[in-house]
Amino acid sequence: MTRKSLSDILRDSEKESLSRAWGETQAAEDFAPLPPGEYVARIVGGELFTAKTGTAGYKLAFRVLEGEHQGRQFWHDVWLTPAALPMAKRDLAKLGVTALEQLERPLPPGIRCKVKVALRKDDDGTEYNRVKRLEVVGIDPPDADAFAPLPETGGGSPNGRPPIVATASPDEGEGRPESPQDAAGGES
Repeated sequence: MTRKSLSDILRDSEKESLSRAWGETQAAEDFAPLPPGEYVARIVGGELFTAKTGTAGYKLAFRVLEGEHQGRQFWHDVWLTPAALPMAKRDLAKLGVTALEQLERPLPPGIRCKVKVALRKDDDGTEYNRVKRLEVVGIDPPDADAFAPLPETGGGSPNGRPPIVATASPDEGEGRPESPQDAAGGES
């Protein structure tokens, strides 16, 4: 297999632009665990998993919504063992999970929490975050879908123009706009 060069994958203008950006960009620092404290975060996922030790669990993923660490993620492992079930049921009930089977379905989107995060250290010195407490503080509305249809406003289209209604001509086989502005193809 022949090794590719930048010229093989980029046009000259792209290569020049990338080269300029490369020279002007500082390398990002490695992510370290979040500092201990309280964070407002949204749950962005939850899934069943099995640890390397064979222990069953449910992993919650959070994204920080405010402050200097906005956008950072952290995780909370909810262990599904007899000894950990009281804590698991406590934390999961806060999210509306009251039956084990619910863990097989996605969590409702937009769960906003206040989460107390601690810093822990493994025997080998590796630091990691640990969720000490979580409190649901609300449900955020879903992010707007740029491709979703616009809502109906009762008497026409959302932009104030008459609605476009395609009608097929038997001989053309294609739709034609009914609005004069749309036939002209211009914006007002």
